[in-house]
Amino acid sequence: MPRTVSVAGVLLALFGLSRCSEEKGPAAQGIPIGLYGALTGPQATFALSGRDGARLAIAEINRAGGVLGERLDLHVEDDRNEPAEAASAVSKLITRDHVVALIGENASSRSLAAAPIAQSYRVPMVSPSSTNVDVTKKGDYIFRVCFTDAAQGRALAAFARKNLRAETAAMLVDARSDYSVGLAEAFRHDFTAAGGRIAAELKYSEGDSDFSAQLTAIEPLRPDVLFLPGYYTDVGLIARQARALGVSATLLGADGWDSPKLVEIGGAAMEGAYLSNHYSVDEPSPAVAAFVASYRRAYGSEPDSIAALSYDAARLIADAIQRAGSTEGKRVRDALAETAGFRGVTGTITFDPERNPVKPAVILRIEKGRFRYAASVAPG
Repeated sequence: MPRTVSVAGVLLALFGLSRCSEEKGPAAQGIPIGLYGALTGPQATFALSGRDGARLAIAEINRAGGVLGERLDLHVEDDRNEPAEAASAVSKLITRDHVVALIGENASSRSLAAAPIAQSYRVPMVSPSSTNVDVTKKGDYIFRVCFTDAAQGRALAAFARKNLRAETAAMLVDARSDYSVGLAEAFRHDFTAAGGRIAAELKYSEGDSDFSAQLTAIEPLRPDVLFLPGYYTDVGLIARQARALGVSATLLGADGWDSPKLVEIGGAAMEGAYLSNHYSVDEPSPAVAAFVASYRRAYGSEPDSIAALSYDAARLIADAIQRAGSTEGKRVRDALAETAGFRGVTGTITFDPERNPVKPAVILRIEKGRFRYAASVAPG
């Protein structure tokens, strides 16, 4: 059905936003910010919540007067879960929509594909949740607001050894995912360095539905923990099959689990599992409480970590433009690089020389189908 003036008015009232990329036209004005992600495909919940988090931030910024006296306009592109499409989406946002900064991607493999495009055009890109260490190595215009796989892997290894007192671990790794492989490498290194032993490390590929061969090999080893550094779409199935085959190890994972769909897919098999994440809705921080309340009012649901990270990414870009006094790429990039003590929902952000924030990891436990705060692990 074609859009009408009344529908557009309702949207503007709700979100305080001018037109996104799906609403192009001469009426679109202000400072264009791009966001790209897999709005369709098996991991769409990540990009959809990220888009909503960024929209909320921009709505709040615009209500407060915008940046440099202008509104921010969010332009959104769907990369359909394909690295090549991610590169194409970034090219469109830069050459067609003339965005001055980019938010995205969530997945490391797609950020790795798109980052060289942003770098070549000298348009700053801030990834909400691409944790692979190589992402920011693609160029000095590439930033992230999440911790890296190395930091996340270290935190999970420390939690497994110190909090869970695990002596042995098995790993089931998505061999085609930069994210999964990077996490596995970091966890393996620190878990063994701390005196633990990797009993088995087996592989699968995203989209597989039968994990019985790998889990049958793991079951007789009786590991204390089963580390699953994948995405919720696969992890839920793995968990169900693991329990059905008698694997009793504590399940351990990372921020790729962070979706309400995880428990829908995995059901009771996810009970008692742990994951690392970037924040918790249970944290007592006033900034977290205000963000959660605003998100609930806007969308009627609780914000996941991707929503929170994307909210921080949008606010950080706006802050950098304001401090730069300009939308010119190099000046915005330099302002981002100089960020120190930026208070985000997901923690206080100060960029290191590699444009990565040093932040603690939050550990969540799945209890009665909900993610509950369990511990914080300081970077180290």
